[in-house]
Amino acid sequence: MIINYGYTDGSGEYYIVIDTDKCDGCGECVPACPQNVLELAEDDYGDIVVKVRDEVKSKVSYVCLGFNPGCSKNEANCRSVCKHDVISHTW
Repeated sequence: MIINYGYTDGSGEYYIVIDTDKCDGCGECVPACPQNVLELAEDDYGDIVVKVRDEVKSKVSYVCLGFNPGCSKNEANCRSVCKHDVISHTW
């Protein structure tokens, strides 16, 4: 299942997109996120997968720097540590 966490406003689209079908629940992305945006949780099928923390969903672009403008410059980030290409950003 593809889950979009975020929103669209007058300045653009700000979504963290997670493909839970690809996620194996390893959790390596959680500590790799410098803004502490991600967590592991049980999905509707009882599998442990990564998700965006509830308190961040409505302000995701203010908390997460986005991949290209921010985290791509870090040696490790949520996308670089994920072996299954589960996480993407729209900004």
